[in-house]
Amino acid sequence: MFEEEIIPLSEDAFRLIRDYLSDYCGLYFDEKSKPIFERRLNRRLKLNHLKDFREYYRLLLYDLKRDEELQAIVDILTVNETYFFRGEAQMAAFRDEILPEIKEKNKGTRTINIWSAPCSTGEEPYTLAMLILEDGGFSGWDINILGSDISQRVITSARRGIYKETSFRATEEYFLKKYFKNEDGGGTRIADVAKNLVNLNLLNLFDSYKTRLVNPMDVIFCRNLLIYFSQTAREKVVTNLYNSLKEGGYLLLGASESLMNITTLFKLKHLKNDIVYQKPVRFRKI
Repeated sequence: MFEEEIIPLSEDAFRLIRDYLSDYCGLYFDEKSKPIFERRLNRRLKLNHLKDFREYYRLLLYDLKRDEELQAIVDILTVNETYFFRGEAQMAAFRDEILPEIKEKNKGTRTINIWSAPCSTGEEPYTLAMLILEDGGFSGWDINILGSDISQRVITSARRGIYKETSFRATEEYFLKKYFKNEDGGGTRIADVAKNLVNLNLLNLFDSYKTRLVNPMDVIFCRNLLIYFSQTAREKVVTNLYNSLKEGGYLLLGASESLMNITTLFKLKHLKNDIVYQKPVRFRKI
């Protein structure tokens, strides 16, 4: 069998496409990513009947279907590895320390707003839904969990809510029995009691206008995303998240992530189970 011909990606075309993608959503790829771009984006050239990457770049700039094409690039180039109850310490901090605080603080409005961004295939927001249900103290509350991602592919998967065994590597048997059901055609489906608490939407965190439309949040989970951004993009995304949080609200990052050298907007808070970031409460004159 003959190997499929690979259209070469020049250094100039790589930088143009890479920088265009970075301007669109903040994702940054260094020079070592060029072979991945070349191999994976070759499929897009052939599907669009283009002869080289210069033509592809012009499509991204001027074609009427450029937004659709950008979505395809994001789906091809991003990795969406996650599972239920990922990050034991953070989930314990959310369950045992943050939720009780929100319950007391919001008892007048009886509303809780949580945002999982990016939510990937839905394991994180559905985990948060299960933990809130297990708390038992939010019965009768308006529970709003937003899961957002820039990838249409993973949002579609999250909306289906059917998972393979790899998604349950950290899930206790108790939760499997209570909140999941085996599908006849294979896979395991999240129960509606948790699924119905989660609203899943396509959202680019780099889009300041769109993020301003999000309801003020009590907690934002933004884990393992900033590591893929340039410094400038990190600053912009973190500012967008800050503006979407209520005063006193919490931002939870990935274990290897930090706001050091990004912003001084947040204060570091040491909880019993984890270290989190909190949006300060402004003191007002009475």
